[in-house]
Amino acid sequence: MTLQDKHAFITGGGTGIGLAIAQDLAAKGARVTITGRRQEVLDAVSGNGITGMAMDVRDEGQLVDTIARAVEASGPVQICIANAGVAEGRSLHKTDLDFWRDMMATNLDGAFLTIRESLKSMRQTDWGRVIAVSSIAGLRGLPGAACYSASKHGMIGLIRSLSEDYMGQPFTFNALCPGYVDTDIIARNTRAISQRAGLSEDKARDVMVNANRHKRLIGPSEVAAAAAWLIAEGSESVNGQSIEIAGGQM
Repeated sequence: MTLQDKHAFITGGGTGIGLAIAQDLAAKGARVTITGRRQEVLDAVSGNGITGMAMDVRDEGQLVDTIARAVEASGPVQICIANAGVAEGRSLHKTDLDFWRDMMATNLDGAFLTIRESLKSMRQTDWGRVIAVSSIAGLRGLPGAACYSASKHGMIGLIRSLSEDYMGQPFTFNALCPGYVDTDIIARNTRAISQRAGLSEDKARDVMVNANRHKRLIGPSEVAAAAAWLIAEGSESVNGQSIEIAGGQM
């Protein structure tokens, strides 16, 4: 199917998975709005069908205003990708309420607000796709990351409920659940694991590589390809699903 004139709204679209999805959809003819907290990062990858708007998904007023401006500029949101998130492990007994609330505000509240505001215009159209980028941690407990896992489980619950709410209508709601993806988050987590566990950075990176069943990091383009399939013609009956991208059964 052609995505010509379809408006895609992607949070966390300046780097990593979000950027890979944005570039793929723009190449297919969509008008793509990407958001992130740093305008200079968005500007560096804008153009060729991609427009960047700085926004913090934790700020409801800012998010509501940004999506309204994006709709005014590019039309109703018909492809919503709730991708913005943070990934950081911390033992529960070392987790204070501020850490918990910031994780939930970014990963779960951000997804809820993004989808809610996108649906306001999407529901006025005859076709729409909503994809939340969760994690393999949303399907099973991730050791040392109870807060992160809880936020990603919550995203899947949100998606499953919305698929029931809109059953029979021309909209689908699905979650992508990648394992460890080769993005900037890997570099940050490598340093954190190295310091916390007293490992070399190579061995710390191997912890994440080996957690994927095929023993390699997943490319952002592989996640983008899964998103493209959920958006493409023929995916109409794939709804309310949590799709693992982890190199094998988890």
